Amino acid sequence: MENELKKEGVLVSSGGIRGVWLRHGIEKKHLRLKRLEKWAAETQGILTEEQLKALESAREERQAHGEIETYHPGFLFGQDTLYVGYIKDVGKIYQQTGIDTFSNVGFAKLYSDKTALTSADFLNDKVLPFYDEHGVQLMRTLTDRGTEYCGTPENHPYQPFLHLADIEHTRTKARHPQTNGITEKLNQTIQDEFYSVAFRKKLYASMDELQRDLDQYMNHYNNERTNQGKHCQGRTPMETFVDGLTLYHHYVREGGNAVKMLN
Repeated sequence: MENELKKEGVLVSSGGIRGVWLRHGIEKKHLRLKRLEKWAAETQGILTEEQLKALESAREERQAHGEIETYHPGFLFGQDTLYVGYIKDVGKIYQQTGIDTFSNVGFAKLYSDKTALTSADFLNDKVLPFYDEHGVQLMRTLTDRGTEYCGTPENHPYQPFLHLADIEHTRTKARHPQTNGITEKLNQTIQDEFYSVAFRKKLYASMDELQRDLDQYMNHYNNERTNQGKHCQGRTPMETFVDGLTLYHHYVREGGNAVKMLN
């Protein structure tokens, strides 16, 4: 850095540069890249090719270790499929799970199979009406590379649905399933707090009956259960979502987030 500044006619010692970094909390390389990414999102600033490569490399490294940057409600929606189990006289039960990665607001719907059609139906029936109600455009989904999410558009209902809804699609990095760890964590929470209790207390005769109880639990999860997530910090997911709407309006409605950061 000292030599690069010298090329521009600015003479600053390496100690002086580090002092500036410390004052602004960017003494580590990953902190400087994070600040650069935020600056680009907020100001629509033009980045050099080298800066773009550095940001992309850092982003891939974070995602490989399960770290996802999300700036406001609707920025990124994690989606996953959970096999719930087999119920006699009902059959196999799968759950489409989704989570707003900023607020941790969660969604869940039961199906008898896992296909591209059920993945699209979940967004259409449970997810998008919620975002529409709050005036938020869902910008991107994050899924694994399962056949219910990935395929040729002409034979795969999920892909055209995303296109029609103007939603971009990010897939988890190959051999790094923890990239979508936030959604898998919600799956585990639902298993531990709902299914493990519900199946001990009741014998379900239909999927609709189970869905009604699941809906009640998700209402509790979103509106009553406090969350210690990065943005929640002891608030409920819905409180975090509502409080984050000002960020959404800043980044999206006012044009501060014209460049979608995840590729």
